[in-house]
Amino acid sequence: MTDTYARTANTWRNWAGNVTARPARVESPASVDELADVLRRASEDGLTVKPVGTGHSFTAAAATDGVLVRPDLLTGIRAVDREAMTVTVEAGTPLKRLNTALAREGLSLTNMGDIMEQTVAGATSTGTHGTGRDSASISAQIRALELVTADGTVLRCSADEHPEVFAAARVGLGALGVVTAVTLAVEPVFLLTAREEPMTFDRVTSDFDQLVTENEHFEFYWFPHTGNCNTKRNNRSAGPAAPPGRVSGWIEDELLSNGIFQVACAVGRAVPAAIPSMARISSRALSARTYTDIPYKVFTSPRRVRFVEMEYAVPREAAVDALRELRAMVERSPLRISFPVEVRTAPADDMALSTASGRDSAYIAVHMYRGTPHQAYFTAVERIMTGYDGRPHWGKIHTRDSGYLAGAYPRFGEFTAVRDRLDPDRLFANDYLRRVLGE
Repeated sequence: MTDTYARTANTWRNWAGNVTARPARVESPASVDELADVLRRASEDGLTVKPVGTGHSFTAAAATDGVLVRPDLLTGIRAVDREAMTVTVEAGTPLKRLNTALAREGLSLTNMGDIMEQTVAGATSTGTHGTGRDSASISAQIRALELVTADGTVLRCSADEHPEVFAAARVGLGALGVVTAVTLAVEPVFLLTAREEPMTFDRVTSDFDQLVTENEHFEFYWFPHTGNCNTKRNNRSAGPAAPPGRVSGWIEDELLSNGIFQVACAVGRAVPAAIPSMARISSRALSARTYTDIPYKVFTSPRRVRFVEMEYAVPREAAVDALRELRAMVERSPLRISFPVEVRTAPADDMALSTASGRDSAYIAVHMYRGTPHQAYFTAVERIMTGYDGRPHWGKIHTRDSGYLAGAYPRFGEFTAVRDRLDPDRLFANDYLRRVLGE
C-alpha cells in the first residue's frame, strides 16, 4: 500500500472511502517554523486547520473545508537516547518506517496495534492500541511530545513539563494543536512467540479471564454465524527466531487472509444469503501455527481487504456478557456478517481521553466489507456496547456525542478545559470535534 488515502484535485478520501472532504487548500510544511506560518495564514484567512495522516480513521476526525495539513515532510527520527531508552520521531513518520528503523538500532516498541500504515501522530492522537495484559496503547508509551498550538507557540510537554497538557495531548484528537514530534519509550529488541489456534466461542468466553491472565498478549476473532474463533497468544521468548516459512506464511497471511477472503467478501456483498456457509468454511480454513520473531513482525499483519469498522471499549469484566449478547443479536436477526469480530484487551491508563482511561478494558470491534450496508449492524452493536458503558474508538464509526462522552470519561472536563485554553477560537475544529467535544 503506497498511499492509503486519495487526493484528486482538492477532494480528500480516507482509506476506507467512507469519508470525503474538499479542503480550501492543502499544505505540506517541511519544518515546525513552516507549520507555524501555515497556522498563522489560515487564522488570518478565517480558515480552520486539520492535520491528516494516512487516512486510516473511519470517522471524519481529519476532514476539513479549510486547510488540510499533510505531514509527508515531517518524517524521520530526531534522536535515540539509549540512556533514557527513548526515541524522538517526527510526527508524520509512518509506523512501518519507525519499526524497521528501530529494529536496525536493536530496539523495539513494547506493544503496538495490528497494522503499521498509520503515521505516529495519527495513531497516537486517536488512541490506536493493540492487545496486552500489562502493556497499553502506543499513546501510553509516549514520554514527551511537541505540538504547535493555535497561536503558533511550539509547546513541549511531558509528565514534568506542562503535565496537564501531556495528560490530554497523548490522545488529543487533533483538537489541541498539530503534533510535530513524539518521544516514545523503547526497549532492547526482543522475540515474541505467537501461537495461533482455532477454538470454539464457548471455550473462549468461558476461559476468557484465564487466557488474558496467562498471556502477555491475547486476542481472538469470532466468525459470526458460527461457533468458531481463531485465537492468538503472543508471549516473550528466549528464542531462537523461527518466523513463518516463506510459502506457508504467504498462504496464511496473503492467500487466505487477504486474497481468498477478498473474494468471499465480494461474493457475500453480491449474495448475502451465501455468507453463513462461507463463514463456516472460512472459520475452518486457518490452521494452528506457532512462530517466533521480532515484535512488529508478530504484532502486525497486512490488511488489504478494505472495510469500515466500529469498535467499543467496555470494562474488561463486562466483555463476555457483551460478546454473548452480540452473538445472540446476530443469530436472531436477518443480518449477514462476512467479517469476524475482533476482541482485544488493555490495562487501565492515565490519559484523559484514552478509551482505557482509569479502567481495564476489552475492545470489541465489528467490521463490514467496504460498500456493504453497515448501518443496521453497527446501530445494533452500538446499542449493546453503550449498555455496558462502552467508549467508542475515536477513529472508528460511532454516533456518540459530547453529552454521552462527558459521562463516559471522568476526565472529559479536564480535556475540554485544556482545549479551551490552547484553542479558544477553535482553529482546529471540525464537525466531528464539535459533536464529540462540544462547541
